[in-house]
Amino acid sequence: MKETSTTGPRSDATAAGARVELDRLVRTFGSVRALDGFTLTIEPGEFVALLGPSGCGKTTALRVLAGFEQPDEGRVVVDGQDLADVSAQKRDMGMVFQSYSLFPNMNVTNNVTFGLRMRHQKKGPSRAKAGELLELVGLSDQASKYPHQLSGGQQQRVALARALAIEPRVLLLDEPLSALDAKVRGELRDQIRSLQQRLAITTVFVTHDQEEALSMADRVCVMSKGNIEQTATPAVLYARPTTAFVAQFVGISSRVPVETSGNEVTIFGQTCPIRTGEADPGAGPRDALLRPEDFGIEVDPDGKGFVTHKSFLGATTRLVVQVGEISVRVDVRSDQGADIELGTHVRPRVIARDVLVAPRMAIAAAVVDG
Repeated sequence: MKETSTTGPRSDATAAGARVELDRLVRTFGSVRALDGFTLTIEPGEFVALLGPSGCGKTTALRVLAGFEQPDEGRVVVDGQDLADVSAQKRDMGMVFQSYSLFPNMNVTNNVTFGLRMRHQKKGPSRAKAGELLELVGLSDQASKYPHQLSGGQQQRVALARALAIEPRVLLLDEPLSALDAKVRGELRDQIRSLQQRLAITTVFVTHDQEEALSMADRVCVMSKGNIEQTATPAVLYARPTTAFVAQFVGISSRVPVETSGNEVTIFGQTCPIRTGEADPGAGPRDALLRPEDFGIEVDPDGKGFVTHKSFLGATTRLVVQVGEISVRVDVRSDQGADIELGTHVRPRVIARDVLVAPRMAIAAAVVDG
C-alpha cells in the first residue's frame, strides 16, 4: 500500500465532527478478500471519498464502518471508542443509499422524523427539526407529499434530511447520486458538499465517479483490490499520482514506451527526469504516464506525429496525435487548436517537470481513452 496523508484546508467549525480510524481491516467473502489490511484515518469534519472500480472494496469498507458488516480482523474506532461490540443502530451514523429507501406509506415529514421517533423523541420537537432540515435541503413546500409524488432528486434530498435528522457523528453516503440524471446529479452534488461544510459532519462518500470524488472531497482515497493505492487532496491526486493505477483511473493518461538511464527517461527524443520519491521505476522495459496537459505540440511538416482526432472541449481542444505505433492525448488552447486540421504533422514535446514511470504495457493498451 502506498498512501499520502495530505489533508485539505477545513473551517474551524469542523472540530464538532468525529475522528474515524479504520485500522487494518480484513473482510473476506469465501475466497474473495474484499478488504486486505485496509487502514485509513479521517479527521473531524473531513469529507473523504472512497473511489475505485467495482469490486475494489469501497462499499465493504463503508458497511464495516456502519456496522452492517463485521470485519474478520481489524478495528473501527470513532472518537477513541472501539465499536466492535456496538450495533449499527447504536453507532450514531446517518446513511444515504443509492436507492432512496424512503417509506412509501409515509409523507416527507414522517420519513424525515422516522429516526427521531425510533429514538423516542417527542412529536413536536421532531416535526420542528424536520421542518428545519427540509428548509435546509429546499423541500419545505413538499412536506406533506409522498415519495411517489417526488422526483428522484427530491427523494434523495429527503433521504439526506432523514440521515441528518438524528444529528449523526458520521454521515455515510453510498453512491447516492448514481441513479440521477446529469443535471440533477450536479446540483445535488453541490448541495451535499455545501451542507457538509456548513454542518461540519465527518463524511465518508463511496463512488466510482472520479468527477464526483474530485469535486466534493477534502481527500480522495483511491482503492484497488481491498486496499489503498493513494490518499491525497484532489489536486495532488490528479497532478501527482504515485502509482500507475491512480494515474490511469483518475483522469486520462497516455502510456509512452521510454528508454531509462539513471533518473532520466527519453520520450520522443527528449530527456526528462523521473518523478522521485513517489514510485520506483524499477528495472526492465518502462512506460511513462502523461496527462494531456503534460504535452505541447508544434506544427512541423517534417514532424513524426500527425493528428488523428480532434475534440472541442471549450477553452481547450483535445488532440490525438499518432507517433509511430503510439497515440497520445494532447490538450491545447482552443484558439491554437482551431488552426490544426486532421492529418496535420506535428512535433510533440513534454512540458511536464517530471514524469511517472511504470512497467511496460503492450502497445495496444498504450492509450487510456477519455
